[in-house]
Amino acid sequence: MTETTRLRSYGRRKARPLSERKDRLLNELLPTLRFPLREPAPSPLMSLFARPVDEVWLEIGFGSGEHLIWQAEHHPHAGFIGCEPFINGVASLLGKIETLGLNTIRIHDGDARDVLAWLPPQSISRIFVLFPDPWPKKRHQKRRLVSPDAVADVASVLKQGGELRFASDSGDYAGEALLTILSSRDFAWTAERPKDWRVRPFDWPETRYERKALSEGRKPAYLSFRRL
Repeated sequence: MTETTRLRSYGRRKARPLSERKDRLLNELLPTLRFPLREPAPSPLMSLFARPVDEVWLEIGFGSGEHLIWQAEHHPHAGFIGCEPFINGVASLLGKIETLGLNTIRIHDGDARDVLAWLPPQSISRIFVLFPDPWPKKRHQKRRLVSPDAVADVASVLKQGGELRFASDSGDYAGEALLTILSSRDFAWTAERPKDWRVRPFDWPETRYERKALSEGRKPAYLSFRRL
């Protein structure tokens, strides 16, 4: 199913005008890092990156890129695929990549479901889905990213023993995501006590969106799952 025939799980593509630097990065740097969906997946997948890596991680909806950059800086052995349809967020990530000189990140500036369909089976070691659009109005909830079909796609590309991380400041969405993921029978929830999903782990950096949620009194849930 193509993006033109399926429901979008994200909202607007662009907001405020971009700075001259960010506009340059979109025109010059993004084409060199854009995900090669028109080509067959390379074997091994790690060859996507400019330098050798041991495994590949995927972030779906990286926002402005704070979490993705933190993970790339702290895990230089991994290559990262970042998916984000919001152009302003993509431009922010490109600015951080250029400033830090990172060469282990590839970008898809569109629907992450296209990447999931392209990836080889069991090729990803860790997947992050952090604070996706909760679509709070009941008539819009069918657009939520975490659906049985999406969970099946994630299970297909995630290695056995690999990790899926999900976070949301919407209690309704977090509960729905938990039930949807566990109902697939491909994942085990790793939480053993309430603290495991109420407190952000040390290797899960805070993002701008999370700070806003906390300042407005919304308490996020941090869910981690292991691929069976």
